Amino acid sequence: MGKFVISLRKNGEFQFNLKATNGQVILVSEGYTTKANCVNGIESVRRNSQDDSKFDLKTSTNNKHYFNLKATNGQIIGTSEMYESAGSRDNGVASVKSNAPGATVEDETAK
Repeated sequence: MGKFVISLRKNGEFQFNLKATNGQVILVSEGYTTKANCVNGIESVRRNSQDDSKFDLKTSTNNKHYFNLKATNGQIIGTSEMYESAGSRDNGVASVKSNAPGATVEDETAK
């Protein structure tokens, strides 16, 4: 089972990473000014990750493939890593879809 890891950026913002069962980061959030908003972002990923239309499949200028997960309002709530192929990116989407709903939450800011 995957997990969301909440951490603090150097600029004081909260962010989360969604990690697959193998520990690989499969989705990185935007920065949030409060932990409560960060937790709301996690819940948004849980909900929106089950809707194919919320995944925006992209190709960068250097031909790397990635995706954004968008909320109902169109705001980006998470971005993937860069992948060498479209097939690998599609596997990343599948991993988010399977890991996000039941993922646990680990709060590194509470330590």
